[in-house]
Amino acid sequence: MKGLSDRVVLHNGVEMPRFGLGVYKAQEGKEVVNAIKAAVNAGYRSIDTAAFYQNESGVGEAIKAVDVPREELFITTKVWNDRQGYESTLSAFKESREKLGLDYIDLYLVHWPVGGKYKETWRALEKLYKEGYVRAIGVCNFKPHHLKDLLADCEYKPVVNQIELHPRLTQEETRAFCHDHQIKIEAWSPLMRGRIFDHPVLTDIAKKYGKAPAQVILRWDLQHDFITIPKSVHEHRIKENADIFDFELTQGEMDRIDALNNNERTGPDPDEFV
Repeated sequence: MKGLSDRVVLHNGVEMPRFGLGVYKAQEGKEVVNAIKAAVNAGYRSIDTAAFYQNESGVGEAIKAVDVPREELFITTKVWNDRQGYESTLSAFKESREKLGLDYIDLYLVHWPVGGKYKETWRALEKLYKEGYVRAIGVCNFKPHHLKDLLADCEYKPVVNQIELHPRLTQEETRAFCHDHQIKIEAWSPLMRGRIFDHPVLTDIAKKYGKAPAQVILRWDLQHDFITIPKSVHEHRIKENADIFDFELTQGEMDRIDALNNNERTGPDPDEFV
């Protein structure tokens, strides 16, 4: 791992940055635009948004404003629960693409596994993929039983499963299933919204390397081969989060962080949410 330019090859051959900027709760307009500008200037090339975040127009404005060719950027967005279903997903995608001002989206995701709808939603994503409007398609918050159901009769399997993943929620069963089916794991809320920054294990390791606990967690992500998308709207934090390529955790330190798991979520359980 050399830096922010590092990419992972998805199972359909598309290359995706291993490290990106999440813009959940970044306010539409100046806040999200400035965050993306700061990230791109710092070397980020992946931006993760969603229809639900209500900031796709700002993301599109930032993409036009930065001095980086479109093909160097990797843009992800997602279809929200109330738009799931075949025709409604196609309509939702068109709205997202227009707000972003893009000819194509790099990665389009099913935001949550809405019961009775996500398979029809997936058929719409497959259509968009075949027609070239998206370079890759995937899911979020799918557990193994959701994935088994989807894989039973899909034409294209997901390239990514974006799940809540941090040292307090390591999701080993889902990770193992995805590994066996060549589905890359992407971590949302990788820093657990800052709730574990004062944990002695993390502060001890951070002190050893002269790093912040957040940097230790993000390094742990990359050494586990997760794609990770920490969120921040502050330029200094955006830069700090990415300053993780000049140290390497030992296997013992990785194991200590793994052992922090207690299946604690900051967001909803997919089986209870939808």
